[in-house]
Amino acid sequence: MTSPASMLLTSDLLQVIDLSATEITQLFGIASRLKTDYRPFAGSLAQRSLVMLFEKPSLRTRVSFELGFQKLGGGVVFLDHQSSPIGGRETVEDYAHNLSRWADVIAIRCRSHELLARFAAASSVPVINALSDLHHPCQALADIFTLVESGIRPEELHLAWVGDGNNVCLSLIEAVATLGGRMTVITPTACRPAADALRIADARAFRSGARIVCTDDLAAVAGADAIYTDVWVSMGEESRAAEKTAMLTPYRVDAALMRRAGAKTRFMHCLPAKRGEEVAAEVIDSPASIVFDQAENRMHIQNALMLALLRSDLAPQDRPAPSVAAHP
Repeated sequence: MTSPASMLLTSDLLQVIDLSATEITQLFGIASRLKTDYRPFAGSLAQRSLVMLFEKPSLRTRVSFELGFQKLGGGVVFLDHQSSPIGGRETVEDYAHNLSRWADVIAIRCRSHELLARFAAASSVPVINALSDLHHPCQALADIFTLVESGIRPEELHLAWVGDGNNVCLSLIEAVATLGGRMTVITPTACRPAADALRIADARAFRSGARIVCTDDLAAVAGADAIYTDVWVSMGEESRAAEKTAMLTPYRVDAALMRRAGAKTRFMHCLPAKRGEEVAAEVIDSPASIVFDQAENRMHIQNALMLALLRSDLAPQDRPAPSVAAHP
């Protein structure tokens, strides 16, 4: 559904592909202004409320949403669903209808993307995906914003993903497919993102001119602006730890792989990281690492998103055009 209060064509953010390139450009512009100085936005979400429903543990997502919304003047309620899954006490739809009567926006970190979609369909207020098993859109938007900040134009970006083709990988694919540029996904064949999701991204890439390439060849990191990896075993996959570790050990990001990419290649990770597994300590703790820039920018891009969803009256003065190609 589309909310009259939103500057976006969607009133929910369930995955990156819900947004156009122009909308992402606008979010980057607002995030940049926020990061420079929050004072002009103080009180912009006063008397507004954010409710957070989390089925999984969190540091960066929880703190960045809570402190971010408070910096804009709003109130936050956190509901811990780690031991009480959403939809357990009452239907997902009833839960959404109730919260819609009190909250202005709802952020959900859940195990099932299908559950998230059901909740959003029943909600009359915006719903933001704060992580599901299939997508992590706020992370991917913050990641591309971090690269844009460093002076890389999205249409010229070459991002190499190394490791497991998980939810963060898929959201980054959607972001690159929307904005242009190139993403090389380097994984064992069994760990590639789902074929149907890649087909959807390819359709978007056809319009933007982006290139999405999947391979198992580590030599494909050559020339990448950044190498990105994530933990090999995601939350909920603990039973597959031995199997996935065996498959992915050759895909560890170490100093040798960084050298193959190039002297100026940055290292990215959404955290938490396991040093010595998916990444060597000498890489993540090196000057090439921008992992904490990514973490900081989660707050700014999420705040930009919530302002875009809830305060369309702020949008006209907050639509600068950073170096992002605005494909439809």
